[in-house]
Amino acid sequence: MTQTTAHEREQLDHDRAPLVMIQPAPYNAEAPDSALDVDITPTDQHYVRSNFALPEHDGAVVVDGAVDRELRLDIDEIRALPAVDRAVTLECAGNGRLRQTPLPTGEPWGFNAVSTARWTGARLADVLAQAAPADDAVEVWFHGADHGPYQQFEELSFVRALPISVALDPAADVLLAYDMNGEPLNLDHGAPLRLIVPHWYGVASVKWLTRVHVSTTRLQHEFQTGHYMYEWADRPHEPVTLMRVRARITDPEPAAVIPRGTVTVRGKAWTGTGPVTAVDVAFTGEGEWHPAQLDPPQDASQWQNWSVRWEATAPGRHTIRARATDAAGNVQPDVPPWNRIGYGNNAVEVMYVDVV
Repeated sequence: MTQTTAHEREQLDHDRAPLVMIQPAPYNAEAPDSALDVDITPTDQHYVRSNFALPEHDGAVVVDGAVDRELRLDIDEIRALPAVDRAVTLECAGNGRLRQTPLPTGEPWGFNAVSTARWTGARLADVLAQAAPADDAVEVWFHGADHGPYQQFEELSFVRALPISVALDPAADVLLAYDMNGEPLNLDHGAPLRLIVPHWYGVASVKWLTRVHVSTTRLQHEFQTGHYMYEWADRPHEPVTLMRVRARITDPEPAAVIPRGTVTVRGKAWTGTGPVTAVDVAFTGEGEWHPAQLDPPQDASQWQNWSVRWEATAPGRHTIRARATDAAGNVQPDVPPWNRIGYGNNAVEVMYVDVV
């Protein structure tokens, strides 16, 4: 096998498309289109979501609350625990907000607030086992070091909660992560320590983690029960939790001009209730759906590749639609599930190409 030289690696890094900035302060940015072509997103192309300015944090974490033994672990002690390495697809709950009508409030995300990285860290379940949560615990609250003014609040910190059943489940592989793609976390991604919650929208993966609080009551906090709620117009509100099933078309690019002939349409698919079991593609507005070749997941929490061959023999404009189905029977809807803050838009993607 031909080895890549150091010069070639530097050139590849130089040629990589940069993140697409959504907001400079706090910094929020989407992955470039090219970052969805690969299985593991390079760190400098992984989308960034922040609610406050970058905080200072020494990496120490306190585990307290309804536990038999309170803990204080510094970053070296966490690194000394048994390590788990997982490829995890993270998606912002607001991904696709710009495609909802009427336009909801919130960050104007397009379609690329989604990425996949390899995360290394200690299992949350192993850390909690040392603390021995009380039998009547119902949630674990995760405090980030980030804080500041937020909408109507003069001062607010970031706090999110997980059900105790998820936090204590070793199979869930919730991580206290310190490495990303084989290197220590950088500040934008939560250095020196963050939570990684596979299958859940990215809001659950609290960055700059300082405290793990085991509670016998439910968290009432702006980022738990205010924001990150599906505020439906016609039914009770629901919390944002697992990612919704979704397929993206990565090749050809939208509005591409392609020659007549055989075209391979490719993309990625992911879900929080997986794996994805089918991707179907249609080439006209009301035409039949064609099954795509779907690769099995390389990791249970990682997006999947799919492809389908299309005989593009007729000149003119052609639509391409991709629709995913997952193991729980969830299917992408044709119409975005509108809610006031614009979360969870997993509607079927529609794009077009011009065949010449």
